[in-house]
Amino acid sequence: MSVVSEMLATIAGLPRPLLVVVVGALVLGECTLGIGFVVPGESGLLIASAAVTDFGFFLTLSGSVALFAALGDNIGFLLGRRYGWRLRESATVRKLGQRHWDRAGTLLRRYGVGAVFVARFLPVVRTLTPAAAGSSGLGYGRFLAASLSGATMWSALHVATGWLAGASARYVEHILGGAGWVVLGALVAVGVITWLWRRRRGRTAEPGEAEVADDMPGLNEVDRAA
Repeated sequence: MSVVSEMLATIAGLPRPLLVVVVGALVLGECTLGIGFVVPGESGLLIASAAVTDFGFFLTLSGSVALFAALGDNIGFLLGRRYGWRLRESATVRKLGQRHWDRAGTLLRRYGVGAVFVARFLPVVRTLTPAAAGSSGLGYGRFLAASLSGATMWSALHVATGWLAGASARYVEHILGGAGWVVLGALVAVGVITWLWRRRRGRTAEPGEAEVADDMPGLNEVDRAA
């Protein structure tokens, strides 16, 4: 058995309930304010999705992951509702990058509840947008609808990508035989390069977005109250 087959067999050999819970926990951690940089939820989801071999498990995994992601969003929203714009000055947000908080605020001011949906597909910003939405006074019902729809599409996209990647790796390995490890190496290289590029891009401040906090509703009132 080659490297590709062994790796996919190991993943697929895990009990499916355990696989769902582990991946869900990773995604929950990534989506929760404060540990979005520590927990590799998106990477773990793509790897685990290679174990998908049928449409039934695709629905189970993508649906479960969507719920975990939405739960993480809700935790962030409640934190934002509780602490308001003061979160921008917290150690957690400073560690993640205040520019990302400012970018989330800019998206909310421009697109309203639609920003909650869009931010789901943006690295780092998706971790802070729920808290920023709670701080902005956005209605919970509207937030929940946008969070669930965004999480559902994000989850389905990533699980489908992992499923197709796993199926493609098996097919290519079958065609190439002993050269399957080359395919694995190429897939890993592409994944690492993509991750590094997205991380670098996430750390780069957007032009004109670094100093938008003063324009956010309620910020001056919170400062005076503090």
